[in-house]
Amino acid sequence: MKGYYARKVHSLLGVVPLSFFILTHAITNFGAYEGGDQGFRDSVSRINDLPLVIFLEIFVIWLPLLFHGVYGLYIAYQAQPNLGHFKTERNWRFVLQRISGVVAFVFIIWHVYTTRLQILFGNATHDDLGGIMHELVTQPGFFVFFTIGVIATTFHFANGVWAFLVSWGITVGPRAQRISSYICMGLFVVVTALFMLSLFAFRDDQFANTAQVLTTLKTMIG
Repeated sequence: MKGYYARKVHSLLGVVPLSFFILTHAITNFGAYEGGDQGFRDSVSRINDLPLVIFLEIFVIWLPLLFHGVYGLYIAYQAQPNLGHFKTERNWRFVLQRISGVVAFVFIIWHVYTTRLQILFGNATHDDLGGIMHELVTQPGFFVFFTIGVIATTFHFANGVWAFLVSWGITVGPRAQRISSYICMGLFVVVTALFMLSLFAFRDDQFANTAQVLTTLKTMIG
């Protein structure tokens, strides 16, 4: 696959379907803030009750995410930022998009390992997810790690949507690109707020549950 087409596929997968995944994940986690432990469990159940959920996870989330992440690391490695000569908004967006992409990829891989893969390995159930999050985010170091990961991911997502609109010729001209920039940065603020409210909600004692959670965490940490 030639570089031009690979970059186009990379850009497309960053918007469809991964944007849908990020937004769905934000709304699902927001159930912890809106409805507490039971609200979060209900949100998780609604996702897992979808038909063909395994098929959707593999072909709509994980494979596109893997390609987008790995090829994104290759793009970041090849990047040649010129902030030293041109400290324009676009150059800052370019650099921050590459940095946030690397941080987001590492964060998402780790987050998937500590949640979805633990369920797949039989170390936890869906009902344990709130407890796992509670045990992690009540530790200051992990809370900072989650905060950095969330901000990097949501910025990469929102700024990526803006870049997609430009590179695919949807927003043509300075005015259209400026308006889309305001909209995408507003999206960044809203989605970040949803995730951060969820993180603070997971710190509540109502999410502290069974000994199975502690066993799972010991398994993860080693």
